[in-house]
Amino acid sequence: MLRLTELKLPLDHEEAALRAAVLARLGIPDDALLEMRVFRRGYDARRKSAIRLIYTLDLVLRDEAAVLARFAADPHVGPSPDTRYRFVGRAPERLARRPLVIGAGPCGLMAALVLAQMGFRPVILERGKVVRERTKDTWGLWRRSELNPESNVQFGEGGAGTFSDGKLYSQIKDPQHHGRKVLEEFVKAGAPEEILTVSKPHIGTFRLVTMVESMRATIESLGGEYRFNSKVADLLIDRAADGARQIRGVVLEDGAILESDHVVLAVGHSARDTFAMLEKRGVYLEAKPFSVGVRIEHPQGMIDRCRFGDFAGNKTLGAADYKLVHHAGNGRAVYSFCMCPGGTVVAAASEPGRVVTNGMSQYSRAERNANAALVVSVGPEDYPGGPLAGIDFQRRLEEAAFEAGGRDYRAPAQTVGDFLAGRPSAALGEVIPSYKPGVTPTDLAALLPDFAVAALREAIPAFDRQLKGYARPDAVMTGLETRTSSPVRVRRGADGHSLNTHGLFPAGEGAGYAGGILSAGVDGIRTAEAVARSMLGLAVDQAA
Repeated sequence: MLRLTELKLPLDHEEAALRAAVLARLGIPDDALLEMRVFRRGYDARRKSAIRLIYTLDLVLRDEAAVLARFAADPHVGPSPDTRYRFVGRAPERLARRPLVIGAGPCGLMAALVLAQMGFRPVILERGKVVRERTKDTWGLWRRSELNPESNVQFGEGGAGTFSDGKLYSQIKDPQHHGRKVLEEFVKAGAPEEILTVSKPHIGTFRLVTMVESMRATIESLGGEYRFNSKVADLLIDRAADGARQIRGVVLEDGAILESDHVVLAVGHSARDTFAMLEKRGVYLEAKPFSVGVRIEHPQGMIDRCRFGDFAGNKTLGAADYKLVHHAGNGRAVYSFCMCPGGTVVAAASEPGRVVTNGMSQYSRAERNANAALVVSVGPEDYPGGPLAGIDFQRRLEEAAFEAGGRDYRAPAQTVGDFLAGRPSAALGEVIPSYKPGVTPTDLAALLPDFAVAALREAIPAFDRQLKGYARPDAVMTGLETRTSSPVRVRRGADGHSLNTHGLFPAGEGAGYAGGILSAGVDGIRTAEAVARSMLGLAVDQAA
């Protein structure tokens, strides 16, 4: 099979035009093209008057060798890579101890699935509830300002990604095509098949819920076991005479002990009490950079027109997104993050007395506003004090947001015009904020670090030069966005084990090794492979 990349056609091209373009590009007759499959389809909207679709195609040709020889120097023509997934091994008939997976988010879910497919019958420990019960609790915060600290946007089956746009693309290096495995498993679980081909696939919250349930059923059918409302309170660690540390199991909050020599730690970026327990138990941790800021909302129609011009509303293009970066004069990076076309800003707190924002979209992306995190980079130099100092930094911001919002989980908000002018907002304009339980107009500059305020005030006008209307005075900023990524990294070695605790496998966003559903899923696969190699006594795959 041959792969052809960067084949560009007009947005409104006829179906037959794609085949004709392939024949013309390769200089072959029609009967020489035996099969054609779209591997990826994206678009180029840099010229709004002439938006083009960009195809990556896998082709079966009558004389592939001759075509490859003619195009040997062409970087866009070559053999198709083999993206089939291959398991690293199979579990023995009898297992002395089953592996444990802590956390049922995208990373833990894929780790558990791959371990189950290899026959290791993992036990999945989730501190929160099954996804549908968790959804009810989450709506309890959004509709009634009632927060359940163990069942919310952050905690419960499916992880934080369940209440998001369901984006399934990433810029991680993936030489083994594990991302393809993630997408294929999602399609088996009920995701639309288009996620295998479009360049920026997404699912949306409602479909994610049913997918998570389907994948749980698959894992259980393969011998895996789920335990919900099972918060891990402690680790069992053996110490050898030479000081080496070996995991032997976990202790649950109710006192139950589960023994295992292989524990996947896939807890997500908001498991602050778990990080404190890890520090207490001497697991190697370090502070890492993350970002803080606000959610910014604009009318989705305005973003569509800015990005697509007269093609705004085109069904093939869908709701427009954007990605913006500005390097401020004070040395800070300001960037858009987790952009949700046609979505809503949601309450994402997991601790009482603190306000956190996030973004979410359904599959249709049909809500009136576009929203994105607009955030500023921070690092350990901004919060000195040890590996957990970043958590304290986050908490101070979240507590200030809770106070400014009115102490009832409403969020502080401000118009862009008022923020740039340096005055508190007393009222909002035509852009209606989507955040529930509601917002309180105030002065966001009083809640953020001075360097973040300065960087944002410089960046927003710069972004307006790229997307006209970005700095419109009545665009709404809602605060605060503090959970962009984990403030902690749980360091691991090339073999996947914790640097100083053998048998503990830090993974995913919480451990500092992923940022989004797809990358977390990929890291879950890599971690499952590391566990399998350890349990089977196989050599580490350095290519991973």
